[in-house]
Amino acid sequence: MTATTPVPARDPGLQPERTRLAWRRTTLSCTVVAVLAAKQAVQDGAGVAPVIAAALCVLVWLGFLGVAHRRIQAVGGTARPAPMPVGAALTAAACTIALAGFAVAIVV
Repeated sequence: MTATTPVPARDPGLQPERTRLAWRRTTLSCTVVAVLAAKQAVQDGAGVAPVIAAALCVLVWLGFLGVAHRRIQAVGGTARPAPMPVGAALTAAACTIALAGFAVAIVV
């Protein structure tokens, strides 16, 4: 005869907090990249192309900020957050790649 033991409630520990902090650090890193790209474009004064690339950096940064904010809210609201949607993950990856590409375009 098998006795069923009750499954204890999940103790999330500090994992949600660590995840929120990781998203905040990543957002801060993207902010620094966008600010440095804008500063480089303004300092060079090389023409319109660096300024357009800097403006695109800011737009991509805003997109990443939106994705990160939604994920921080999702992780902070429940003891067991839902997995990150594929679209949000792809958007975050695309924003990161685009930010790096636009930053390189400013330097070159």
